Amino acid sequence: MRRGCLPPGVDRRRSRPLRQINDTRLRSRFTPAMRTTLTPAAIPAAYAIETVPRYTSYPTAAQFGPGVEEGLYRRWLSELDGTTPLSLYVHVPYCRVLCWYCGCHTSVLNDDARIARYARRLEQEADRVAAAMPNKGPVAHLHFGGGTPTILAPEDFAAVIARLKASFPFAPDAEIAVEIDPRTLTPEMAEALAGAGVNRVSLGVQDVDPQVQALVNRIQPTEQVAEAVALLRANGIARINVDLMYGLPTQTVAHVRATVAAVLALEPDRAAVFGYAHVPWFAKHQAAIDAALLPGAAERLAQAQAASEAFAQAGWVEVGFDHYATPDDPLAVAVREGTLERNFQGYTTDTAETLIGFGASAIGALPAGYAQNEPHLGKWAQAIDEGRIPVVRGVTVTAEDALRRAVIYALMSAFDVDCGALATAHGFAEDFFDDELERLDPLVADGLCRRTGRRVTVPAHARFHVRNVAARLDAHWAPQATRHSRAV
Repeated sequence: MRRGCLPPGVDRRRSRPLRQINDTRLRSRFTPAMRTTLTPAAIPAAYAIETVPRYTSYPTAAQFGPGVEEGLYRRWLSELDGTTPLSLYVHVPYCRVLCWYCGCHTSVLNDDARIARYARRLEQEADRVAAAMPNKGPVAHLHFGGGTPTILAPEDFAAVIARLKASFPFAPDAEIAVEIDPRTLTPEMAEALAGAGVNRVSLGVQDVDPQVQALVNRIQPTEQVAEAVALLRANGIARINVDLMYGLPTQTVAHVRATVAAVLALEPDRAAVFGYAHVPWFAKHQAAIDAALLPGAAERLAQAQAASEAFAQAGWVEVGFDHYATPDDPLAVAVREGTLERNFQGYTTDTAETLIGFGASAIGALPAGYAQNEPHLGKWAQAIDEGRIPVVRGVTVTAEDALRRAVIYALMSAFDVDCGALATAHGFAEDFFDDELERLDPLVADGLCRRTGRRVTVPAHARFHVRNVAARLDAHWAPQATRHSRAV
């Protein structure tokens, strides 16, 4: 019998309600004092090129399958008790120009009539999902992602938000966030965003060097970004995130430092620094990028470290392994208070247990499991036109999945987790993770983590490798070159 397993006939999945199992707050924090006592270590480069999930969900999308379809999703929606907050995600899978680095579900479309029809179908989907939910908690977060959500006409964007607000109760202080391409933001759209109640935006910057931009098909002068920021602030939208990247073709440490300096001059509140994942077998347009021009593992790590150092020098707070925030930002506060969360948007303050996804390919997360909409635009539209909710795949979350998610999220957010304590808190044997903890021994020897009994800590110098450590606690993970992105 596997260590940690209960005797035959005992069903540990019924040991606690799933809402309790999902609680990830039983964790200790990775404190500033711990950071100052740790010294850098040489970590073998093999870990940087290891392919591991980003763990924005658990189980990850690699485990999604056809077992979750409309009927089951409707049942999950009907079982929500309405006492806890909701999050909503709206996916707009269109762009005016395709950036070659992109790994998102999107396509180029310049047919405004088709985009308008997509908006109308989003409204229908919102009505249909809301009707399947007799009990609806208040919406605390609404996020528009893409693609480029602001490709919608201002009046269509306003109509979609109006329909969502008519279909779901919104908390008075709900965060409404939108991803924006600075190259296409117009005064009319900025005004529409403000009028619809948008109070946070995320601007894609990636890198400010013209040569790097040309090699990824995203020409975007820094002045254009500054104009977008000024336009948003003029309309009262003050909470601004920026998205940066490292590992792009011909990109160097100097490029990364220059990019961070340029965005700091714009005074945003948050930044995310993502490593480019070259997966042309999945995102076929990435074949336009010459792989010979991509930086190697050591250079990628140096670029990630350079961004971290630049934000630290500016007084920003490290949030997890790839986010940064000003000291008074809610994300930074969550780091200090040990309440940082993780979901499909990365690190967040969103504590909602239920996320409802709308639009082609959108993923929802419910206490019972994950559900993904039809990714094919034509089939998604057909499902909407036929009166269906377009969910076609997903995965049911078992009690063991929920426990592993709690442990992995705690590690990803706090860099420190007591596996034994979380196991017992979720109704499992204290030694449940002992096999996985043994798998960490080589990583301990190589400086990626430390073990004290059943407690695992990722030291400051290894925080970029936290996904390597988390993968050893994942029951489904196995190294596969084409399954996930590189660790760094």
